[in-house]
Amino acid sequence: MAKELATQLIEQLQTAGVRRIYGIVGDSLNPIVDAVRKTGGSAKGGIDWIHVRHEEAAAFAASADAQLTGELAVCAGSCGPGNLHLINGLYDANRSGAPVVAIASHIPSQQIGSGFFQETHPDRLFNECSVYSELISTSNQAPRVMHSAIQHALGKGGVAVVTLPGDIASLEATAPTPLCAPFVRGTLTPSEDSVRQLAEAINDAGKVAIFAGIGVEGAHDAVVGLAEHLAAPVGHSLRGKDFIQYDNPYDIGMTGLLGYGAAAEGIEDADLLILLGTDFPYDQFLPDTRTAQVDRSPENLGRRTDVDIAVHGDVLPTLTALMPLIKRKKSRRFLDQILKKHDRLMNKAVGAYTRRVDKIKPIHPEYAASLLDQAADDDAVFTADTGMCNVWTARYINPLGTRRLIGSYLHGSMANALPQAIGAQVAYPGRQVISVSGDGGLSMLMGDMLTAVSYQLPLNIVVFNNSTLGMVKLEMLVEGLPDYGVDVPDTNYAAIAQAMGFHAVRVTDPKQIASAYRDAFAHKGPSLVELITDPKALSIPPKITGEQVFGFATAMSKIVLNKGAGEAVSMARSNLRNIPRG
Repeated sequence: MAKELATQLIEQLQTAGVRRIYGIVGDSLNPIVDAVRKTGGSAKGGIDWIHVRHEEAAAFAASADAQLTGELAVCAGSCGPGNLHLINGLYDANRSGAPVVAIASHIPSQQIGSGFFQETHPDRLFNECSVYSELISTSNQAPRVMHSAIQHALGKGGVAVVTLPGDIASLEATAPTPLCAPFVRGTLTPSEDSVRQLAEAINDAGKVAIFAGIGVEGAHDAVVGLAEHLAAPVGHSLRGKDFIQYDNPYDIGMTGLLGYGAAAEGIEDADLLILLGTDFPYDQFLPDTRTAQVDRSPENLGRRTDVDIAVHGDVLPTLTALMPLIKRKKSRRFLDQILKKHDRLMNKAVGAYTRRVDKIKPIHPEYAASLLDQAADDDAVFTADTGMCNVWTARYINPLGTRRLIGSYLHGSMANALPQAIGAQVAYPGRQVISVSGDGGLSMLMGDMLTAVSYQLPLNIVVFNNSTLGMVKLEMLVEGLPDYGVDVPDTNYAAIAQAMGFHAVRVTDPKQIASAYRDAFAHKGPSLVELITDPKALSIPPKITGEQVFGFATAMSKIVLNKGAGEAVSMARSNLRNIPRG
């Protein structure tokens, strides 16, 4: 019996290790979905179809699946609007380096170019958010396109889009399937000259600081060893937090708007700053000091700040080659000063407002985040919504070396946390998964709470409900603008979740937070804890510029004039705790 092309393509994905496809069924996609059905699902060694409620959620879920497992993940959308909905999640996946194949089904091939119903041009539309995007036009061509998509996604770390007209998918398979053994991405070793230049710069410098990003994954001990050898404080980006903060006595926190601790001062006061595996985008937080950068992606070198020594290579082999060439720093004065500063900031600023607040209403989000860190499993996976949830998780969730914390850190999309939690929980059914959601982000893709119910996923949603877009409010204030258009009516998300089939509770009393977490995490199905938090609690960066202070003060004066002094005083009191002190 002749094999249908859709079956051949699904078999290719199965051979590549794909175990699930996230998407929504639709006419042009039906041949693919039926081919998935014929595999028998994961229970029979085949592929599961994970039916989501919005294709954007499918892309976010696949992205989380790929980021956490390191394996190829797949999402799919039907022609026109169906695959257009994938785009936002695919932008996030591609910028995060997640190996994802997206199947964008298309209108009948003979109708392409005629303005047909639901006609778009996916092979053009997805170019900017992919490392590979190609239209399948014939049965003979198809298996080679799918093979190229798989290799691009895995080899380059990003999204590969296969555009497939429904009528082509239903054709008979006529070409053999390309044979290719599985591969593991290789390690990039730097040139000897580059390592020597870096060693000379380190030996010439008095005070050295390290700033680490996601590129230090797998090199934790080597980075800590380098820091010890050089008496160098170690700051990190949010994406680097998972891989360097834990078991690191030289950690000084993060810099940037979401930052905390002494990282800003530590990297600024150094004679030499070493950037390890980071493409930290906020150049305004990078100091004007002598800088060395190590990165496997050459386009990252010197992209954010002027770089005096550029080393093209992976972090671990670079540090392995570097260590024999560098002299041990005898003075620890600089390191000790920065560590003391960091300890003071963590205990008096970031840590201060998580103590003695169990009677204060509304709930302070810092306190709730601190309790969440204590209640979560040691190997929990956290997904964080963009905005204030990023701030609270960055500052209060400890990675431990066994946890994972992901978010839309490069694309900055709202609504990422819930669908990412779905992908994480499907990939790791026995692992605790916690979606740290803002009320704004959750409401945007709330329909996919039904996906969690449909599959009885034991994921946990913790909603920080302040009835406002907190990060946008902060952005307005530091720009000297009164907040406008950021507040929304109070919504009872716990009641909505209960109606959907969740275990859900609404918490207004801070004394009830710990028990609410405990009950939710013990529940066998999906759960939601809604925390009614202080809407005036805003993140203040660890280093405040004169322009930011002026902007905040200007905005406060406008609020006094337009809304009365009471609100301005209330906001000021809520945020005094977050202002860094020396």
